[in-house]
Amino acid sequence: MNIQTIQTTRRGFLAGAGLVIGVSLAMRGRAAASLLQGAPAGATGPVQDLNAFVRIAPDGLVTVLSKHIEFGQGPYTGLTTLVAEELDADWSQMRVAAAPADDELYANLAFGIQGTGGSTAIANSYEQMRKAGATARAMLVAAAAEEWGVSAEEITVAKGRIRHAASGKESGFGELAEKAATMEAPAEPKLKDPKDFVLIGTDRPKLDTPEKTNGQAVFTLDVLADDMLIAMVARPAHFGATVKSFDDTDARKVPGVVDVKQITGGVAVFAENTFAALKGREALSVEWDLSKAETRSSEEIYDAYRALFSETGLEATNTGDVGGAMNADGTTVLEREIVFPYLAHAPMEPLDAVLIQAEDGSIDCYNGSQFPGQDKAAIAEVCGVDPAKVRVNTQLAGGSFGRRAQFGSPYMREAAEAFKASGMTRPIKHIWTREDDIRGGFYRPIFVHKLKGAMDADGNIVGWDQQIAGQSVMQKTELDETSVEGAADLPYAIPNLRVFSHQPQSPVTVLWWRSVGHSHTGFAVETFIDELLEKAGKDPVEGRLALLADYPRHAGALRKVAELADWGSAVTEGRQRGVAVHKSFNTYVAEIAEVSIGNNGEPRVHKVWCAVDCGVAVNPNIIRAQMEGGIGYGLGAVLFDEITLGEGGAIVQSNFHDYRSLRINEMPEVEVAIIESSEAPTGVGEPGTPPIGPAVANAWRRLTGQPVRQLPIVKAQTS
Repeated sequence: MNIQTIQTTRRGFLAGAGLVIGVSLAMRGRAAASLLQGAPAGATGPVQDLNAFVRIAPDGLVTVLSKHIEFGQGPYTGLTTLVAEELDADWSQMRVAAAPADDELYANLAFGIQGTGGSTAIANSYEQMRKAGATARAMLVAAAAEEWGVSAEEITVAKGRIRHAASGKESGFGELAEKAATMEAPAEPKLKDPKDFVLIGTDRPKLDTPEKTNGQAVFTLDVLADDMLIAMVARPAHFGATVKSFDDTDARKVPGVVDVKQITGGVAVFAENTFAALKGREALSVEWDLSKAETRSSEEIYDAYRALFSETGLEATNTGDVGGAMNADGTTVLEREIVFPYLAHAPMEPLDAVLIQAEDGSIDCYNGSQFPGQDKAAIAEVCGVDPAKVRVNTQLAGGSFGRRAQFGSPYMREAAEAFKASGMTRPIKHIWTREDDIRGGFYRPIFVHKLKGAMDADGNIVGWDQQIAGQSVMQKTELDETSVEGAADLPYAIPNLRVFSHQPQSPVTVLWWRSVGHSHTGFAVETFIDELLEKAGKDPVEGRLALLADYPRHAGALRKVAELADWGSAVTEGRQRGVAVHKSFNTYVAEIAEVSIGNNGEPRVHKVWCAVDCGVAVNPNIIRAQMEGGIGYGLGAVLFDEITLGEGGAIVQSNFHDYRSLRINEMPEVEVAIIESSEAPTGVGEPGTPPIGPAVANAWRRLTGQPVRQLPIVKAQTS
């Protein structure tokens, strides 16, 4: 089957025979089945059985096989930097391509399967990818030593050149690649001392930026196949509804519609082109069975969650005597409720996939796969094909924020089910529209927090009682740690602390959203601590620092951002500043936001100062970009975004006109300070998001006297 693409970003990167370095998780050799079957469409050169992370072509180009998907967060560049550092390559010779689906060989060391998420790409790969580069270097040196008849100890490598000073011999990587492939790989290659780093810790331009800016980058939507059908699925407006009956008479009259089939999630329309598929789907008449659907409105769900607080929940933390602290003589008690809506992920590229069956019965899938091994298994199971005959070709993806990270691969199962229903005789492209994703996606759950704080006569916070109600994204009946993370592990020195969780069930499908539980716990904790400190007459920064004596990295980030923003200095008239500090995914981020009242009475955020401690900064350029992106993403959500279920439980929002992103003129100036550290690197894709909401809300409260009790802020202030 001929696959056509507009252009491939990595064309030619895998061309030619050369050296393949296999580095498994334990640094043992292992043959990977048809590695290049996982290369992007359009890649040239012979397909070989390779194993793992580094490929060196005869022309000296080095290709790193990335086990992590690239959807804007930078692993292609970060992982390549790690390899290049230990390989002593020149940055200009480095390339990258997606690794194939292999849950064993390419496992995320934090998950145990191949997958990208939880801000783990660099954290789990830091030593692994450095070892891959160091192994390749050692084998090249061994090849040079044998070829030149000299001692390996006398050979140096720098900027992609291998040299023996005494004899004057010199070579690039490509000339020695074939011989190096025959050398024995060292069991434990020596890694550089960090003081000798050349690339790690310096700004590197992202490898995928040029093609993304000139239009050559290939996303799944760009992948076309001969004789391809477009498949779109009609889904219900209520979560949990199923097809009772349907009439496809008018749909089949639409020119270009080829077939209509019922599948598990709805009714699939197959057409020769996207327009026909859309029109055919519109012409369907579907009767939905709502007997097991969610028919409550969002307001009714909020009330149901509030009622849970009278019951005993699941214990997350319970230290000291909270009841005694709340009822002690001279104690002042504050009680607050904060409501968080459903949130969609709303990535720029909605879900899509291309599925093709070859004459030998094997299936190729092209999609922006966040869990390719899971997707591979799902396709094999649904289509009844041996998993060994399924190839997942991971494409660049236009964002995710958690949307593509679904254990069990429900969206790939739907694509595979549609493919199977079509007869699998023609390739199909399964497409979700923006409306499909906003109205039928997996949401960050609704959460309601009830908080009580006790202060003694001297203004010391002596008790903290927090109840959290919301669906478990892990679908657990026992405590779901992701519902309470950021609250159960409160860093503030409060002697009496109690956190309980309530995990009601609903047909509404939910999923982790950028920063997962921290997206709501960070807001609740940091706005409530701010109110308690204000009540006690304490400065928001100094008050926090006094409570963070046992958490130096929290305190370090807070001090740095206060220094960056010149906290305590005069603020422009009509503006106020708010602060928040939060740890998520082992990264510490503090932010200060400067806010005024906008023309329509909404918060206008002018500037955000951000300090981040993420351990070793592999690429400061990407870290700053991820902080900026996390701030923009989080700011849009706390200001404007919510998914609501209307009367009867029908989904209200449908596209960016009523679930809108932050606009470019609303993006504040952002100044980022990266705290120097020798700690192991941690993630930066998500930790920039949790502090922005409370920093803005705290500034808004100081500016207007109106505490934020329900998100989004704009709705909360105008309703």
